[in-house]
Amino acid sequence: MKSSKHKYIIREGWVSIIANTLLFFLKYWAGIVSGSIALIADAWHTLTDSVSSVIVLIGGRLSRKPADDDHPFGHGRAEHIAAIIIGVLLAIVAFDFTISAYEKLVSRQSGNFGTIAIVVTIASIVIKEAMAQYALYAYRKTGSSILKADAWHHRTDSLSSVIILVGILLGKYFWWIDGVLALVVALMIAYASFEILSQEIKSLLGEDAYPDDIEAITKEVYLLLQREVYIHHFHQHRYGDHNELSCHIKLPAEMPLEEVHNICTQIEGMILAKFNMVATIHPEPLRK
Repeated sequence: MKSSKHKYIIREGWVSIIANTLLFFLKYWAGIVSGSIALIADAWHTLTDSVSSVIVLIGGRLSRKPADDDHPFGHGRAEHIAAIIIGVLLAIVAFDFTISAYEKLVSRQSGNFGTIAIVVTIASIVIKEAMAQYALYAYRKTGSSILKADAWHHRTDSLSSVIILVGILLGKYFWWIDGVLALVVALMIAYASFEILSQEIKSLLGEDAYPDDIEAITKEVYLLLQREVYIHHFHQHRYGDHNELSCHIKLPAEMPLEEVHNICTQIEGMILAKFNMVATIHPEPLRK
């Protein structure tokens, strides 16, 4: 699974770098020709996709490194760090083009759109949505948060191009359409940044065990032991593909230590086999 996940990350990263670099030059050229700040903003948004894809490759490579003395749980959280860098890049781009759009509106500048801008924008919409779909497909196959972040990046670029296309078609009627569209694109980029950063920072800080996981583990423990065991105090620690789980169970106070140890070992083995979590179980005496 880990090898397959790495292949998806590498493949998606290189496809993204090549396609986005080509799209950047096309959009930037069309933006210069038409004088559209919105189209130039969209071009730089596309270039940040290339940069983020480089980060995807680096983050994917780092996350595959095995555990060592300094990182006993592996390097899986490198994916979250890489995704956070992508989110920060998006925030910077959003801020920059908010300022540019404001200046254009204040100076009452308009864009001179033409056939070139329309063709390039339509091509961008189709290509970027295809890239978003591929990244989402890879995410569903692997569960990699870094691929999900990159998919959002592609999707926002595709949607911003849709908005710009509408602006191109309406540009001759409203002088302010280019500046307003640049603001809309900036807001979309900022929203994507917020979505990525809020989730990835939460993952880095640590989350409680998922209720569905707790319920499923509790049921499996009962099926394994064929007896009621009060299992509680769950804590889960996620390191990319590596998951650590700790919990407490209550067993009869008079139960021999060796039997307690055997029960804990059985439960830990079951959790590893069925939930892919390395469990540490703390037994407590159950007093009547």
